[in-house]
Amino acid sequence: MLKNIPPITRNLLFINIILFMVQQVISTRYGDVLTELFGLHFVLAPAFRIYQPLTYMFLHASWSHVLLNMFSLWMFGRIIEQTMGQKRFIIYYLICGIGAAFCQELWQFGEYYFSGMAHYDAANVNGVIMPMSSLLDQWVTIGASGACYGVLLAFGLTFPNERIMLLFPPIPMKAKYFVIGYAAIEAYSAFTSNGNVAHFAHLGGMFFGWLIFRYWRKQTERRQAGFQGWNNYRGTQQSGGYNTNSGSYQQNNGGFLQQIRTAFEKFGAAVENFFKNLFSTGSSSQQQRQGGNYSNGASPQNPSNSDQAYNSQRRAQQARMDEILEKVRRSGYASLTEAEKQELFNNSRR
Repeated sequence: MLKNIPPITRNLLFINIILFMVQQVISTRYGDVLTELFGLHFVLAPAFRIYQPLTYMFLHASWSHVLLNMFSLWMFGRIIEQTMGQKRFIIYYLICGIGAAFCQELWQFGEYYFSGMAHYDAANVNGVIMPMSSLLDQWVTIGASGACYGVLLAFGLTFPNERIMLLFPPIPMKAKYFVIGYAAIEAYSAFTSNGNVAHFAHLGGMFFGWLIFRYWRKQTERRQAGFQGWNNYRGTQQSGGYNTNSGSYQQNNGGFLQQIRTAFEKFGAAVENFFKNLFSTGSSSQQQRQGGNYSNGASPQNPSNSDQAYNSQRRAQQARMDEILEKVRRSGYASLTEAEKQELFNNSRR
């Protein structure tokens, strides 16, 4: 069973569970020192350290806390890792966790100032006068929930129509509605609940996951558009030279600056043709002097042919991956053939 789990997801499961067991062993003798050192403290608290926005996501408060997070990571993370690839998935996971920490710190910062706590040096907690620094040290956040919520969002964005069977109530629901419902519950709970659950960390993980998805999709669109040569490339013209209906650049002969530009383009074309004719004449005469006609109709190897072949192969592979992912979006992961699943898995390991 473990062999079927991709390596990054499998390692994250092991690390989180093992570290929680280490927490339990150490806390029985020395107290919860790992949380004090590596949990996420409020940024203005004396116990805050710069590494805590990363380390806090590998600690948990209870068995139910760690098992629920690891169940969601196992359920959605293995599929997202196979879709994204190992490198991109671990980057996505860590950024969602760090983004969740940032949003939690931002919420606590606002609570600290808007509640008036910034004006006092001490606080009355259950009848006990406590220094403000000691109170702020108690604002500690731990858990991988923010990163797991980011993985949940990635599943909803990648497979929006895939059905998820709920436990309570036991009904199927499309992934996009499941994610929206979870986000709505967290947003409502963030403003109405006074418990120890870091709701803004959960929302922060989803928000940063959404930002990363937008950034990567724009990168993919630019890469797929490619560069078609200088003859097809034109900058944006404020004068309306680009025809949005036809999708082509229209020469605008009106205007003094446009006429200068046209003249320079004609001059450049003339110079380019002159050198082309010059070098083509020189190369043909050299071939005649050497008496070298290429046998069997073969032509000399163009150094750029290898690059063109590589780029063409990469585009074909990307088009194939897009075709498989589109099939998954339409009909779900189970609709893939074994060959398509293997092809998707092999591509995720590059």
